[in-house]
Amino acid sequence: MANIEKTSSNQVTVKKDTALIATLVIVVVAVALIALIGFLFLKPAPQIVEGQAEATSIKISGKLPGRVMEIFVEEGQNVKAGDTLIHIHSSLADAKLYQAEAMKTATAAQNKKIDAGTRKQIVQSAHDVWQQAVAARTIAEKTYNRMEALFKQDVISAQKRDEAKAAYDAAVAGESAAKSQYMMVKEGAQREDKESAQALVDAAKGGIMEVEALLQDQYLTAPADGQIDVIYPHEGELVSLGAPLMSLLKISDKWVTFNVREEKLNNLPIGKKIDIMIPALDKKKIQAEVYYVRDMGTYATWRSTKATGEWDSRTFQVKARPLEDVPELRPGMSIIYLDGNE
Repeated sequence: MANIEKTSSNQVTVKKDTALIATLVIVVVAVALIALIGFLFLKPAPQIVEGQAEATSIKISGKLPGRVMEIFVEEGQNVKAGDTLIHIHSSLADAKLYQAEAMKTATAAQNKKIDAGTRKQIVQSAHDVWQQAVAARTIAEKTYNRMEALFKQDVISAQKRDEAKAAYDAAVAGESAAKSQYMMVKEGAQREDKESAQALVDAAKGGIMEVEALLQDQYLTAPADGQIDVIYPHEGELVSLGAPLMSLLKISDKWVTFNVREEKLNNLPIGKKIDIMIPALDKKKIQAEVYYVRDMGTYATWRSTKATGEWDSRTFQVKARPLEDVPELRPGMSIIYLDGNE
């Protein structure tokens, strides 16, 4: 009886072991099948390359230092080329303009005086002196001629004749000097003096043009169509020469930028059309064309060999321009390029 019970117990144990082994085999086979199915049918997820949208930004600044009197636009406002943006007033520039205009008036008056020549009264006076010298020379000549005749007749001594000759020569020289003085006064200023006076007038005009060029920047206008991005000063603040006053975004000139490792460049040649996704715009998908590829820089120490057998992979900047206009696309928005989904 005991042997029968022992045999029955052994049979139950064998059945349990067999069932356990069968279960384990089934589990192993199921796992193997799942792994095989995954290997055959499941594809690895595409690698995501994330970039951002950008647009041309124009810094607006002027040549006129002064105080901000009025700002005619607001941040985010769309403007057209030529629209007035800001008014800057400079009392210093106004003073310089007044000074330059006064200098022009003074130099123009001096130039006019030189062009007009010497006054008529001075010319007449010089002419009278010349005529007096002519009369004195005539009298001295007649006296000398008489003395010469009397000397030949032995009426007077040689000394008297020589004194008359010396007086005549002096009268001739005096007449020549008086005539030269009259001609110089009549002709007026020298050519060099006239050129110098005209140069002063031109310099004064140049000073006025310089100040007027600065004053043109009292009212700065938009250089292109776009949107006001940032306004730096507030009304009433002082601004210095060349300081940026605001930045203008050219919304029509947008592109997207990615930073990719060099082994990905084969898929991003210049001219390649790629599909990109904009998460902020309900994952909108558009196409863009690659137009720029550039190395972002080298390592501080470049090594020709590596002990590990690997190599340094550089990073390149890739730019692509959207092929369709997306007004809602804003600079700074994230852009997704799924490598291999094109």
